[in-house]
Amino acid sequence: MCQDATSTADEEVDVRTLVPAQRLEAIFAQIYELAFGASFILISDHDPKPLLHELEAEFPRQFFWTHLEEGPSVWRVEIGRREKTARRSAGR
Repeated sequence: MCQDATSTADEEVDVRTLVPAQRLEAIFAQIYELAFGASFILISDHDPKPLLHELEAEFPRQFFWTHLEEGPSVWRVEIGRREKTARRSAGR
């Protein structure tokens, strides 16, 4: 799910000013509204790696995750929804 790429995100979600109880709510609100092929930059004051595991558990292989900055005081991660791909049926 991790990729190294130049950011093309449209929006930044800075959760550093939110109380911890509001952070996940704000992040997942952005994730649920994310269109296929779109992304946003998450800005945090700590490593958001547990979010990566939660995202992969809830939405397997639907998102990509690119570290743009890795601390020690600021972490920036681009989170994007992969393009929707058509599934092929067996025998077609």
